[in-house]
Amino acid sequence: MIHLPGAEVEETLKRLQSQKGVQGIIVVNTEGIPIKSTMDNPTTTQYASLMHSFILKARSTVRDIDPQNDLTFLRIRSKKNEIMVAPEYSVILLQNVKQKYCIILSLKTCSLPTCKGQACL
Repeated sequence: MIHLPGAEVEETLKRLQSQKGVQGIIVVNTEGIPIKSTMDNPTTTQYASLMHSFILKARSTVRDIDPQNDLTFLRIRSKKNEIMVAPEYSVILLQNVKQKYCIILSLKTCSLPTCKGQACL
C-alpha cells in the first residue's frame, strides 16, 4: 500500500493520470477493494476484482517456483490496453497501447536519466 501523506498521494495520482495514454488508475487495499480511482465505479470494480485475483495467482506462482522470490511488478499487454500493477503499493494502472510513453510505478528512487534520481510512482 502507498505510505504517503494524503496530499502527496493525490499529487502522484494526478501526475500519473496526466501522462499520455493513461486511461485510469486504481488504488486498492490488501483485499483488493478499491479505495481510490480515476475511473467510473463499474470499471473500477471490474478491474480491481479481476486484477486482485490475478495478482494473488501470479504471486503464488512466483513463490511456488522459488519460495524466496516474490512478485514485484506485473505487466499485461493486450491489443487495446496495457495494465501495469505494482502489487507492493496496490496500484493498478490502465493505459492505451497505441501511445508511446514510459510510466514508472515505483515509490523507490528511480535510476533512469529522465527521472534524475527522483522518487517515482
